[in-house]
Amino acid sequence: MSEERCAPCPPGRLIDRDEVEMVTAQLKAMADQARLQIIHLIAQSPAGELCVCDLTASLDLAQPTVSRHLKILATAGLLRREQRGTWAWFSIRWEALQGLSGRAFPRGAEASPL
Repeated sequence: MSEERCAPCPPGRLIDRDEVEMVTAQLKAMADQARLQIIHLIAQSPAGELCVCDLTASLDLAQPTVSRHLKILATAGLLRREQRGTWAWFSIRWEALQGLSGRAFPRGAEASPL
């Protein structure tokens, strides 16, 4: 009977403190049903952006609630906000989502379609 042994291998490097805080904040921002729907709706938009009023109607949520979710996503660096008159328009910061994917899941980043 042969003895099987664990052959330790180097685990890789840890994410540095500032980077792990940013990744955690971005993942927390995405960890909400309404915010995931917001990202999904904006991603599907032909223009690549949506106005707060479009999102309010689609999500069946009050405008202040949608604005709060948008602020969380924008503060986390995942959305870009552009003010046009009375309304704010939001688009996805694709480079931020790609960076999040690469930092949080480095081995899967090469296969990512983003």
